[in-house]
Amino acid sequence: MNENLSKLYIPKHVGIIMDGNGRWAKKRGMPRSVGHKYGAENFRKITRYISKTGVKILTLYAFSTENWKRPMEEVNALMKLFYQYLVDSLTDFREDDIKVVFIGDRSAFNPKLVELINETEEVAKDRKGMLLNIAMNYGARDEILRAVKSLCSDVKDNKINIDDITCDDISSRLYTGGEPDPDLIIRTGGENRLSNFMLYQAAYSEFYSTDTLWPDFKADDFDKAIIEFNKRNRRYGGV
Repeated sequence: MNENLSKLYIPKHVGIIMDGNGRWAKKRGMPRSVGHKYGAENFRKITRYISKTGVKILTLYAFSTENWKRPMEEVNALMKLFYQYLVDSLTDFREDDIKVVFIGDRSAFNPKLVELINETEEVAKDRKGMLLNIAMNYGARDEILRAVKSLCSDVKDNKINIDDITCDDISSRLYTGGEPDPDLIIRTGGENRLSNFMLYQAAYSEFYSTDTLWPDFKADDFDKAIIEFNKRNRRYGGV
């Protein structure tokens, strides 16, 4: 770890929108699927590095609810990568003591993939290190809708009074219920938008965008984001 980080405040929860795999491959005259392969390899390296910096929770945006609109060839390649990652992850991150959790609607995946997701979480559930949330088939609007439906169901069943519902009640029913909101959200690839990622949780998150494409995003790039984060004055609506 960069010695300079030891003198800085390390955010408890970091979210990363991993963008730019396809463009990375296109710049090199390769199919987009190759970019995703290199992006997956980088995912492992960066996750391990971040776990050593003191970050307690890392949430990575791997596959959105909108990504199904991509060409079927690309979607199929991504599903194969996910499957292979899950096979590897049954032992992956064990030495790093990283706990792996998947957030998003897993019902759209094939049964074998869902089985592996469940097995991966089971194997890692007792680990004590950094919590890694992998957002797959995740969309923040869908997440909020599910939370609202859950609350409506409890109101209908007289388990809760509608006038007693608080923001904490909504937060508790999100995929990240019980976790602190992200302090910092990083987006690679040069875009400056959240793209349906943690919209509710990101109300007061600091946002950091870099032109670096995800396969090229290295430890030094993460360090730059932390250094920039420490320059921010987080007032949470105050003075």
